[in-house]
Amino acid sequence: MKRLIAIALLSASAAFAQGYPSKPITFVIPFAAGGDSDLSGRNVAAHASKYLNNTPIVAVNRTGASGAIGAMAVRNAAPDGYTLLVARIATHAILPALDAKLPYKWNEFTMLSLIELNPYLCFVKSDSPYRNAADLLAEIRRSPGKLNYSTAGAGTSQNMASQYLMTLAGLTKDHAVGIHYKGGGEVTTAVLGGQVQFACNNAPTVIPQVKAGTLRALFTTPTRLAELPDVPSAAETGYPDMNKIVGWTALMGPPGLPKDVVDKWVEVFARLAADAEWQQGNARLGGIAAIRSPAETEKFVREQYELYDKLVTTLGIRQ
Repeated sequence: MKRLIAIALLSASAAFAQGYPSKPITFVIPFAAGGDSDLSGRNVAAHASKYLNNTPIVAVNRTGASGAIGAMAVRNAAPDGYTLLVARIATHAILPALDAKLPYKWNEFTMLSLIELNPYLCFVKSDSPYRNAADLLAEIRRSPGKLNYSTAGAGTSQNMASQYLMTLAGLTKDHAVGIHYKGGGEVTTAVLGGQVQFACNNAPTVIPQVKAGTLRALFTTPTRLAELPDVPSAAETGYPDMNKIVGWTALMGPPGLPKDVVDKWVEVFARLAADAEWQQGNARLGGIAAIRSPAETEKFVREQYELYDKLVTTLGIRQ
């Protein structure tokens, strides 16, 4: 018996000495393959592995309930650093603000790092009479209920972006009518087809159409984009607070991750920030690299949650 105990203690000591990680890591992606969180998470997994002694990082899509199923899987996972969440604006800002019955809170996770920001564009069809944001908002103010905009659903960033723009302009939620579609691709297509007069959407789905001359971008967030150098930023159009409307991805773990695990990921992200291949992959996906410390990440996510909590209250759409 003593010999067995000695062997067990020796094995435990060896495992501890080996440190984190000593086995494959799972990235839980709470949305379907091909989306922003999926592509961003897999890009991190591909390059972070080499800074973790080539430990495999396996990306697993756990979809459903607007991202809540995947988020809960990580919320309830063992706090050992082997199950991490590729979190999105939906899982940690919009959904916690929108759904009073959500079984988790935005801050019930260990923040590791923000990964990237996804620029937004507000746009009209290229033959639209509205040449800029001022023209569009003046018409909405002049003729309440006349103009429509496309969204991917009531609780999506596409809907919140248009609603927030109207709020900043001193308009009510009824000044323009939101038409809900199944996804971001249809949001853009609806403007192209003339079913709606304007929309706001993730930049990567819109930029090709703007370059092709079929859509006119009114402004971008959070800054001007190299791909569209002539399109002003939201701040330049007089609505700097619209810069808060961005997509984003972050890496998080279950509550109570050990300090050595957190420190290891801080080190990994510091190395990714200088990794040209990761940067290039991120740029190809339309992301702006935004690596931050755990404390800075928590502050950013808190501000995003508070933004949408206030907006949901103003619009009266809390579920």
